[in-house]
Amino acid sequence: MSDTTANILEWVVKSALLSLILLTGFAYTTLYERKLAARIQIRIGPNRAGPFGILQPIADGIKLIFKEEVIPAQAYKAVFMLAPLLTMIPAIGVMAVVPWGESVTLFGREIALGIADVNVGVLYILSVTSIAVYGIVLAGWSSNNKYAMMGGLRSTAQMISYELALGLAFIGPIMLAESMSMMDIVHAQQETFWYIVYQPLGALIFYIAMLAEVNRPPFDMPEAEQELTAGYHVEYSGLKFALFFMGEYIKMAAVSAIFVTLFLGGFDGPWVDKEVLFSIFGYPVSGAWLGPVYFIIKIVLSLGLMIWIRATFPRLRYDRLMAFGWKILLPLALFNVFLTAGLYFLKVIG
Repeated sequence: MSDTTANILEWVVKSALLSLILLTGFAYTTLYERKLAARIQIRIGPNRAGPFGILQPIADGIKLIFKEEVIPAQAYKAVFMLAPLLTMIPAIGVMAVVPWGESVTLFGREIALGIADVNVGVLYILSVTSIAVYGIVLAGWSSNNKYAMMGGLRSTAQMISYELALGLAFIGPIMLAESMSMMDIVHAQQETFWYIVYQPLGALIFYIAMLAEVNRPPFDMPEAEQELTAGYHVEYSGLKFALFFMGEYIKMAAVSAIFVTLFLGGFDGPWVDKEVLFSIFGYPVSGAWLGPVYFIIKIVLSLGLMIWIRATFPRLRYDRLMAFGWKILLPLALFNVFLTAGLYFLKVIG
């Protein structure tokens, strides 16, 4: 097998594995949310389908598969059916440049634990995450429903507003690492400290903005049930609704992975850099295999914080949500950029 064929096969296998993990992991993220929110609010949560309710996501999936698919008579049908895919696919695609760990040796071949390490990974992330808003806007518009349309318009305004602060929050780690490669940013943190130590304000701004980016409470205005009767996906049912649901939870995992990579050292952790961690039947096992374990643990903790916020804070009023983005978050993000740039300049000339 030629090197080119082997590289292509490696990319295909890793892409399929990542897609499988995200598509199955999202289901159990819903269970994680329902269980943790129930514990926080002193409720029971799902406990009927399987031991401790662990089969509840499977039961929900079967229910959605057999639900009737309804398309409004006056909807723009082609766009109506395309919109859920435009929401879900970018959520998976954004993970292509996020490293899961260092390279490992498998079957006599060195394999990078990540799909692609590009030198403009941050620009790729910002580009792909901006595409997801099209699915929500087109879903609202194609439904030919005024409530759905209002939800789509709200989402557009909200994402544009908070993406400005989100983009500025990227600048701190980029300046500290002197690179836009996600792998370089992780390696730079391994040499010093995790960037949440140097960039606490940037990390806070990033986390708040990413909650707004994925329409998580208290920033879930595009689907406000009390005002818009579920907003942009009010006319969707069955598997099309499931795709929106899937897209939201996959985006939660994706933005958590990006946050972990930028501010929490990514896959960094104890003994990751050890060449031989232990041996199995005389075969050495590298500490690099711990990288994906640490990475997943950090993502799970980030998801838990998202769920905790949802279970605690009430939804913001829409005008206050927009004012918070433009009048508070954006100036703070700009201040953080100027502060980081000033300190970096002093370091260079010192």
